[in-house]
Amino acid sequence: MSARLTYLRCSSTLRPTLGCLLGPELRRVGSGKRMTFGKAGEATLSQWMADSAEVCWIEQSEPWDMESQLISQLDIPLHLDQNRHNTFHSRLEELWTQARHRARELPIGA
Repeated sequence: MSARLTYLRCSSTLRPTLGCLLGPELRRVGSGKRMTFGKAGEATLSQWMADSAEVCWIEQSEPWDMESQLISQLDIPLHLDQNRHNTFHSRLEELWTQARHRARELPIGA
């Protein structure tokens, strides 16, 4: 796998951000460090994305450079990193924090 694809897979926050907004409960799984929305929540999220989301991409050798440019030039409300200037940032960050806090209080799932 190329470094470019690894970056996209490992650092994308779109799916967890949508999950926090759409409502499935975030849970700790495995050793307790990883968090997902569980089987039912992930299935619901996948179906919503299939029905409602469109994603496109451009291959870049250093995607973090393009990311910074896009965030500074466009209104990207669902992106937290480097995006404090967005008016939705503080609310989205609050939702993320609440979801992680709730997940840490729950028992670790399968």
